[in-house]
Amino acid sequence: MEAETMKLLAAGICMGLGALGPGIGIGILGLGAMQALGRNPEARGPIMTNMILAIAFAEAVAIYALVVAIVLVFVA
Repeated sequence: MEAETMKLLAAGICMGLGALGPGIGIGILGLGAMQALGRNPEARGPIMTNMILAIAFAEAVAIYALVVAIVLVFVA
């Protein structure tokens, strides 16, 4: 295979796998938060704050994968 093809394939695999984990993680975080809100609606503030913070940390992993994919396409 050609070098350009391999670069694009590597970038696609990097972004695909790099977004899969955070996507599943964010879904599980949302599920847990909604279940917690269903059990204890009075604790909405702390639950939502912690959920948003955890989602931001999970999303950071996807952003790192995006940066690596962009580097693979344009630099490598």
